Amino acid sequence: MTTTGYSDRINHALAFAAKHHDQQVRKGTRLPYVTHPANVAIILTRYQRDDQTVVAGILHDVIEDCVREAYTRDMLERRIGDKFGSEVLETVLAVTHRRVDDDGVELSHEERRDDYLERLVAASEPARWVCAADKLHNASAILSDLRRTIDPDTVWNRFNGGKRATVRWYRRVYDRLNEIGFNGEIMRELSDVVADLEITAGDPAHASS
Repeated sequence: MTTTGYSDRINHALAFAAKHHDQQVRKGTRLPYVTHPANVAIILTRYQRDDQTVVAGILHDVIEDCVREAYTRDMLERRIGDKFGSEVLETVLAVTHRRVDDDGVELSHEERRDDYLERLVAASEPARWVCAADKLHNASAILSDLRRTIDPDTVWNRFNGGKRATVRWYRRVYDRLNEIGFNGEIMRELSDVVADLEITAGDPAHASS
C-alpha cells in the first residue's frame, strides 16, 4: 500500500521523532533537527513508498542520535518496536551507525562508516530506500547552504574531515547502493545531487573513483 494522504501512523511517527529530537538542531544551523526526518518522509512519499518505509524514514536517526540520560539505546529500540512494529525497527537499525561491532569493540568514525556500507548488503529494500532518501536530503541541504553562503568553509567545517571527506562519503554511499543492485527510481536523483556536490566542491574526480 502506497502513501497517498493522511496517515495516523506517519503522524504518530512525526510526533515521536519531534519528542526525541527536541532541542536538537541541524549541524551549523538553527533549523530544528526534525526538519530532516520530515524531509526524508516527503522524499519517500514523493516516490510512493508505503507507510512502513515512510515511518522508518521519519525515525531513522532516533536510535543513533537520541541516546541520553533518559533513554538508553536498548530503551529506544524497545520503544520503536513496541509502537511501530518489528519491521520498522529492523529498517531503522539497518541504517543506524553502530558505535560498537559484534564483539563489543568500539568503532572509530571511519570504521562506523565502513560498517554501515557493509551492512547495506544484507539490508532490506525499504532500508535501502531510507538510506537513499536520507543521503539525498542531506546532500541537497549542503548544496543549498553552499549556494547561499559567501564562505563555503563555514559549511564544510561542520562535518568530520571537512570538504573532501564529506564529498567522498556521499559518493561512497551512492556507489555502494549501486554495487549491491539497488535500482530504485531515487538513484537517478541521488546520482545527480552527488555529482553536483562534487562539482560545487571543485573535485569532480570522485565521480570516477
